Amino acid sequence: MQDLTPFSMFDELKEKIKEIDEKISRPEVIADVLEYRKLSRERARFKELVDTHEKYREVSSELSEARELLEKENDREMIDFLETEILALEEKLEKIDSRLRDLLAPQDEFAGRNVIVEIRAGTGGNEAALFAADLYRMYVKYAERRGWKLESLSSNPSELGGFKEIVFSLNGSDVYMRMKGESGVHRVQRVPVTESGGRIHTSTATVAVLPEAEEVDVKIEPSDIKVDVFRSTGPGGQSVNTTDSAVRITHKPTGIVVTCQDEKSQLQNREKAMRILRARLLEQLRQEERKKQAEARKSQVGTGERSEKIRTYNFPQGRVTDHRIGLTIHKLDDVLEGELDEIIESLLEQERAEELKNIGLT
Repeated sequence: MQDLTPFSMFDELKEKIKEIDEKISRPEVIADVLEYRKLSRERARFKELVDTHEKYREVSSELSEARELLEKENDREMIDFLETEILALEEKLEKIDSRLRDLLAPQDEFAGRNVIVEIRAGTGGNEAALFAADLYRMYVKYAERRGWKLESLSSNPSELGGFKEIVFSLNGSDVYMRMKGESGVHRVQRVPVTESGGRIHTSTATVAVLPEAEEVDVKIEPSDIKVDVFRSTGPGGQSVNTTDSAVRITHKPTGIVVTCQDEKSQLQNREKAMRILRARLLEQLRQEERKKQAEARKSQVGTGERSEKIRTYNFPQGRVTDHRIGLTIHKLDDVLEGELDEIIESLLEQERAEELKNIGLT
């Protein structure tokens, strides 16, 4: 365990907290919702860093004192007591050290957000749509395990019971942190139900995990959208509603189109469509910012882009492989039942290690 106490940065952070306190008291900052929120989050993180570092120093000092006493002690009962105390302090210090490293790693500004997840069938026709439904069910099960709230926002079913597209939101603790790594192309290798010859086919589905946007994140002018209403239909064109409750919103500046028809109320469909639109616009802004950063450092954005194949679900061999970290587990059935933590924890562990390496904390 590396000694983190020499870092002079913690004294600098105390000064930054004072500077932020001064800034957020200004009327112009209070009036700027985005700036005020950004500074408040920054202050909260700096404060936790400083407080955690203080705890680290306190426990580290207690541990040093206990070790010094142990070296000088001759009484057996006291030796046993000190040895027990040292073990407890070492365990406590290790936990504080781990938390401190997490706090020192770069933070995603959307870490505390809920998410909107979009699953779309890719190559493979009906089999891809069925695979999209399997992925949706997997996330439903995972949400249940985590105690998250799942809300369906929009769906486009296929004839065989799959989904050409399905969009849903997830609300709960650490949703974005744990789900962001699911963005990308998921590949399945199996014998389709439509295949009579028993041949293994490869199909894909794309998952996009978007931090849920708030109204202050993205400004949408009423003149920038076109709203169409129509009668909702089910797979194969069959009517599922007798009123014009389905809503299609077109964002004219970007060409983004969102359609919602799952609810019987036009108002509810419009509200859900606007939530999806805001999330997509926010993601577009983030993609543009990533592109600028990539051009500035003359390199491309790496792992995590939606176009990259991130995971393969191989049914004949009963395995799941995450290609980003080279992890293969032979628990396909369990994974499809929502047991994703082994994969997600491994992804987070690698991400954390890379971030700590970048700031010199390996």
